Amino acid sequence: MKKEEIKEAYNESSINVLEGLEPVRKRPSMYIGNVDKEGLHHLVYEVVDNSIDEAMAGYCDFIHVIIHKDNTVSVVDNGRGIPVGMHEKEHVPAVEVVLTKLHAGGKFDNNNYKVSGGLHGVGISVVNALSSFLEVNVYRDGKIYKQTFSEGQKTSELEIIGDTTQRGTKIIFKPDTTIMNTDNFSFDILTRRLRELAFLNNGVRIKIEDHRSDESAEFFYEGGLATFVDYLNRAHAVLHKPIYISGEKNDVQIEAAIQYNDSYSETMYSFANNINTVEGGFHLIGFKGALTRSINQYAASQGGGSSKKNGDKITGDDVREGLTAVISVRIKNPQFEGQTKTKLGNSEVKGYVDSLVYEKLNIFLEENPSVGKIIIKKATEAARARNAAKKARDIARSQGSLLDSSLPGKLAECQSSIPAERELFLVEGDSAGGSAKQGRDRRFQAILPLKGKILNIEKARFDKILKSEEIKNIITVLGTGVGSEEYNIEKIKYHKVIIMTDADVDGAHIRTLLLTFFFRQMQDLIKQGHLYIAQPPLFKVGRGKKEVYIDSELLLKDYFIQNACEKKYVKTGEKKLQDHELYLFLCNLSEFISEMAGLKRRGYNSKLIETLIRQNIREKSLLQDRDRVAALQQTLSENGFVVDDVLYNEEKEMYEFLVTIPLHEDEEEAVTGSAKKDIKPVRIGRNLIYSNRYQNIVMLSEKIAPYNVPPFTVYNSDTDQEEARFDTVKQLYQYMEALGKKGVVFQRYKGLGEMNADQLWQTTMEPETRKLLKVTIDDAAEADAVFTLLMGDVVEPRKKFIQENALEVETLDI
Repeated sequence: MKKEEIKEAYNESSINVLEGLEPVRKRPSMYIGNVDKEGLHHLVYEVVDNSIDEAMAGYCDFIHVIIHKDNTVSVVDNGRGIPVGMHEKEHVPAVEVVLTKLHAGGKFDNNNYKVSGGLHGVGISVVNALSSFLEVNVYRDGKIYKQTFSEGQKTSELEIIGDTTQRGTKIIFKPDTTIMNTDNFSFDILTRRLRELAFLNNGVRIKIEDHRSDESAEFFYEGGLATFVDYLNRAHAVLHKPIYISGEKNDVQIEAAIQYNDSYSETMYSFANNINTVEGGFHLIGFKGALTRSINQYAASQGGGSSKKNGDKITGDDVREGLTAVISVRIKNPQFEGQTKTKLGNSEVKGYVDSLVYEKLNIFLEENPSVGKIIIKKATEAARARNAAKKARDIARSQGSLLDSSLPGKLAECQSSIPAERELFLVEGDSAGGSAKQGRDRRFQAILPLKGKILNIEKARFDKILKSEEIKNIITVLGTGVGSEEYNIEKIKYHKVIIMTDADVDGAHIRTLLLTFFFRQMQDLIKQGHLYIAQPPLFKVGRGKKEVYIDSELLLKDYFIQNACEKKYVKTGEKKLQDHELYLFLCNLSEFISEMAGLKRRGYNSKLIETLIRQNIREKSLLQDRDRVAALQQTLSENGFVVDDVLYNEEKEMYEFLVTIPLHEDEEEAVTGSAKKDIKPVRIGRNLIYSNRYQNIVMLSEKIAPYNVPPFTVYNSDTDQEEARFDTVKQLYQYMEALGKKGVVFQRYKGLGEMNADQLWQTTMEPETRKLLKVTIDDAAEADAVFTLLMGDVVEPRKKFIQENALEVETLDI
């Protein structure tokens, strides 16, 4: 096309005007962030936020969220209900305006809502635009109103479908998968947000149910933010009860809760109108300033000035060591950065928060001197440790050990100087480090071998961290510095930092220690997507001249099954299984046997599970019917099981009973001698019937049933000659698995050092063929609790965790 023709093609017909909700469907990421997992759950948050706004206005105290089996979601509240009268300007019902027009709602003046989270006024209409189906039910003025929509367009008129004494709104929607990449909602992700909202809105009851798995949770916290910090500190040893501060300044409602624990890290969450401002903002700046001033003033008034004489002046970092705090503000006209609302930009809020927190905290400390002394002592110790760390850093610098010119001698640097191209492998041990150095692409891959297990920083203050040689090497090589005074993620020298450890217990421990270090000291490195975990193969499998690398036990089984199916077929009853059909049957058998073994570790043997399946015990609602539970109890008794009385569990709202497995059911599971004393009854109740493992066994048994017709005869596909015959599917599977292993030589890699340099490159380091696991933080509060639980000083919670989860471990390399 000529230049003149291009000019002519751009005229008035080139200008497109997107009507109604069309812009949302064209550019969904502008409104919900992205069309992946985060955007999907944001749809639910937008609907729930409307209900929360009703709660903040004082009209709603119950919200019910349900994930239905077909991945539709319903949100019900008992607020005032969306208005249904005719809109004066649009000449359609107000509820239709709210659902089909951007920037339409009751939040653009201060008459309907004093404060609201849905500032942009696009929430519910955006959900409608991005849903293949949406239905709204309004319970208002004694009537039930209903209207349906699809892709943002109405598919029915608003109609009255009945009478009611209820009030509120019910929204049911199904995400449009032609726009969204997935409609698979996560119960855990939604639960975290709803729990957060319940903490922030004391007195509001929020319930979530997942009809796909029968999981449910309910949250109701009258203690509000004080309960929130208690929850955040559940894995820590706390130093005092939560300090709760609340008040109002210039129509800005301010709440804060403060509690110190014995750790060396800070945990702070800030919210504005219930929105988690993960990047902070002026409310957080005001809170930090007030906290530092108040504690310094209290220290001075109590003679705490002695710390200054020693040169240990208390700074903001010292005051926040071991602090868990939540600050929440409610403001009429919040200014957020972007639709995702991660930072509050109202500068005036800083002064309001600073003034209120400073005033209220001073009063609290004066009235509670015992708590004040604890906080001063904690901050003073932090100041001394910080000064000790500074001295250690200065000494290290003077000796050249923290300077770029003196990078660790063990580091094999790469040639590229562009951080975005560079990769750093943190490798366990000198042996694996040697292989990695030989196998790497030296143009962009650097190798830093680590000697032994690094320091567990969960139990160490900053000054001690700097004395650890291995950690000091990591800090120096990355170039970001460490600690609040020096850390700068923008200076990072490698945009991929890859942890590469052995596939054994020691390797897992070293990996966890490194993750603890990065989570506590360089969290931005994780948040910006720079941290990865290498996924070396577990096996090298050889058959004839062909060699393949396999990543897991499950894939190794799959390999054996494929081998077994190559030149065999199986007759079972009237059916002939071969090729892909035989492969699927054996895969289902393999999973069935594995899941049964998992239940056996929990005390449920195969005879019991098979009896339950024969009795068609698969509906989870059965446990709520006493007669059906009693009938099951009778059946098990008739089959030789020792059963206790049926009892009603009020907490779980269902019936259950105990069963003792009879001894000597077969030779394999016989229990003899003194071990008989250790036989414990198992519970037939929610823990079994509702478990994913049992439900999976039920599903697999249905898939296996059509072919479970003995005898099972194995034939050679080439000669049609019978080779073996079995009476049970378990015997058949064991034979076929052994057949699949014939002629196969496989090596289990426990250590990276067992691989040659070229093998390590091909499987784990070559960008085209390797598998890397990206480390992300989906829930910082939960991650904090897990690191504290697994790596902290308190033994009892860790012991309990091990006891509860030990039976789920299928393979353990020691």
